[in-house]
Amino acid sequence: MQQAVGDGGRAVPSLRASQSRLMADSFCVHRIIEDPEWCLIAVPPLTELCLQHIVQNFTNNPVLDRLPPEDQRKVLARLPTGLPLTVTANLISDEGYWKRCCTERWQVCDISNHGGSWKRMFLERHLENILKCFVPNTTDPDRVLELIPLCRDYVRKLEVDQFLPPVKEDEKEETDDLSDSGSDLGFGEVYIHHYDLGALVPALPLLEELHLTYGVKDCGMNFEWNLFNFTYQDCCNLAAAVKMCHNLKVFKLTRSNVDDDRTRLLVRSLLDHPSLVELDLSHNLIGDKGAQAVSKLLNHSKLEILHLCNNQIRDEGAQALAQALAKNCTLTSLNLRLNHVEDKGGEAMGCALLTNTTLKSLHLGGNRLAEPTAVLFSQVLTQNSTLTCINFSCNPIGPDGGKQLLEGLRCNQTMTEFDLRLAEVGEESEYLISQMLWANRDAARLQPVLQQPAEPL
Repeated sequence: MQQAVGDGGRAVPSLRASQSRLMADSFCVHRIIEDPEWCLIAVPPLTELCLQHIVQNFTNNPVLDRLPPEDQRKVLARLPTGLPLTVTANLISDEGYWKRCCTERWQVCDISNHGGSWKRMFLERHLENILKCFVPNTTDPDRVLELIPLCRDYVRKLEVDQFLPPVKEDEKEETDDLSDSGSDLGFGEVYIHHYDLGALVPALPLLEELHLTYGVKDCGMNFEWNLFNFTYQDCCNLAAAVKMCHNLKVFKLTRSNVDDDRTRLLVRSLLDHPSLVELDLSHNLIGDKGAQAVSKLLNHSKLEILHLCNNQIRDEGAQALAQALAKNCTLTSLNLRLNHVEDKGGEAMGCALLTNTTLKSLHLGGNRLAEPTAVLFSQVLTQNSTLTCINFSCNPIGPDGGKQLLEGLRCNQTMTEFDLRLAEVGEESEYLISQMLWANRDAARLQPVLQQPAEPL
């Protein structure tokens, strides 16, 4: 080490150049700017980046079938539910994806009404919503028709509880100042036709159930009687559509002001229908002539269930139905609740059931039936071994009528349900009848066990 003479004569060691620079650098501040959370592990692998790209561009390039199963599941779990049906309907069958589509769109989701399939539920309800919101002469018909190739292999049931009428373009000034009562009488009625199902229903080969109501829900202060008018042209279009739907099993047209003329038109299209087993025309305006038309249908079809609840059927219509019922060999359930068949109609039904061997359930509640009907049904209970359920509720049967029914039930071992609420039959008769029904139910429960063959020892 070289020495140098300093002040005072002392020798101090001389610093090398490198040491001098080190001392100079010690006065500088070094800072390294970096992300403390950065890690090489955080960099997504190329496979993940590719999957993200597929999800983001799925509408324009729906690559799914060419992916490995594990990657398919990852893509399906990330796909947004708002993708066009033209992309997803025929490509995606994964129930998990369609479950997300359903639950994100509707608060209540019951797939038991849709065969346990989320995809079927989504396509059926999506089509139903479009039909409910369709405005004739305003909505593009292609909105419905373009769905046919997408959902034709899945739609088995349609429930449309409203059909909107056309929008009035030029409302004329009301010169007569018609009131609601005037509308009831039909004055100034403007016929407005609804969406024609003729192009849709026959194009759905798997359609088995069709539930329709021609009216407007939640019209509020915009109420007009014309909003609930099922026109004759609507009926013609619907009849033609139903006739072409050969796999249709259940047809319900309720709360649509269907009268006798429209009933006859519908029945003509349903005669000899190859697969129809249930018909529901409840809550309409069907009278005796309409009931007579339906009676012809009973012996020209395979109907098993018929609902004509809350109509205007009187004794003549009930007698026509009874005559058909006496010869019928397929119908198992008949509902005539809230009509006006009275005792003439009730007695006709009783006579028919003395020979009928297929009907299991009969509902005649709220039909002004009295003791004469009970007398005849006492004989029915003695002879008929097929009926298991009768409803006579809200009829003035009376105490004597109750005793007649009680006497008939003493010899009956098949009746398990007999509704006599508000029938004024008396507490004692009602109690004894209920005890007999409980005994018949217990016997019905034990019968399958007793019929099982004994196991070999």
